[in-house]
Amino acid sequence: MKASLLFLLACTAVLALGARADSAEEPKALVQKVQELAQKATAMAKDTFSRVRESEAAQQARQWLSENAELARQRLLWLKEQLAELLKKTPAA
Repeated sequence: MKASLLFLLACTAVLALGARADSAEEPKALVQKVQELAQKATAMAKDTFSRVRESEAAQQARQWLSENAELARQRLLWLKEQLAELLKKTPAA
């Protein structure tokens, strides 16, 4: 994740340099371009962090499922047996 953040900062720096190279205008216009690019970079960073959080949550869910799958299977078998016994005891209508 640190590498992604460093990459994002490097991209921001490149974009800022690109804005400066593209702009022979006055400093206000350059500042405006850099602010726009910074906003885009911030949006990209938020999106990246959101994806990382989602993937971490998915990993935790998969781990929980793999750890608890056997327990769930055992409980379902127990429930099936209990239901079968209950149906045996219930008189036919």
